[in-house]
Amino acid sequence: MTSNGTSTAAQRLFIRVTRDTLPRVADRYPFLYLERGRLEVDDSSIKWLDAQGECIRLPVATISCLLLGPGTSVTHEAIKTAAAANCSICWVGEDSMLFYAAGIIPTANTRNMRRQAKLASDPKLALKVAKAMFARRFPEADLEGRDLKTLMGMEGLRVHKLYEAKAKEYGVGWKGRAFVPGKFEISDITNQIITSTNAALYGILSSVVHSLGYSPHLGFIHSGSPLPFVYDLADLYKCDFCIDLAFFLTGKLAGQYNKYTVADAFRERVLQKDLLKMAVDDIENLIGEASARRYRQ
Repeated sequence: MTSNGTSTAAQRLFIRVTRDTLPRVADRYPFLYLERGRLEVDDSSIKWLDAQGECIRLPVATISCLLLGPGTSVTHEAIKTAAAANCSICWVGEDSMLFYAAGIIPTANTRNMRRQAKLASDPKLALKVAKAMFARRFPEADLEGRDLKTLMGMEGLRVHKLYEAKAKEYGVGWKGRAFVPGKFEISDITNQIITSTNAALYGILSSVVHSLGYSPHLGFIHSGSPLPFVYDLADLYKCDFCIDLAFFLTGKLAGQYNKYTVADAFRERVLQKDLLKMAVDDIENLIGEASARRYRQ
């Protein structure tokens, strides 16, 4: 909820929460990010004690999810109170750029997850969602009569061409996408930036998916991976937020990877393009209430 001392409020995905910036009680706020402080209970209500010593009472009944960032501690009683208010908890990295774990409350409304499961388990409906995702990325493509295997083949070719086009646009040498788990440093700088920004993107989207009550495990394109729905969504945004940024920064960094420069540039692009709102709107349009009538048999 507070800055780490090296970033201004304008550079943060989530600004510092104060009494003046809390959501209105009339609203149900999707998520609230907290860092460097303590979450505890006083008189059956949750309060946040930040690093500056300020005490803020949080209206958890109006918050769907609390994102707990670095330097955060939480009491057992605070977890119980949040659960009673149907407010879930996620543990994340700074500005939710890495997603670590989530606590699912037993009383949570499962409406969104049930709708997602219905769409994912019906081959015809799942293919409609997959086609909507491809159409979102490639609006000019002819998807009529295409099955998922064909769509994925089309995607692979288009992404390959995208890498080549970005390399040419920014004048960067490119030998192809390469990443060896656990050996980040052996990749070239462009691949390193793509890998790190992909991880940041997955963290943000994991937090959004959980906060809206969907499951990251029920995908429509990806399968056999830990977070298929997150990977489905990430493909909608990788071009602008990861790939283009990686080729742009490669020249700027002169061959030397700098995680702070990459993180700041990624954060700035996320803010400029309003990824948080974009992701919420896309999920709603693809599988949420806005899409219910479109997929109804």
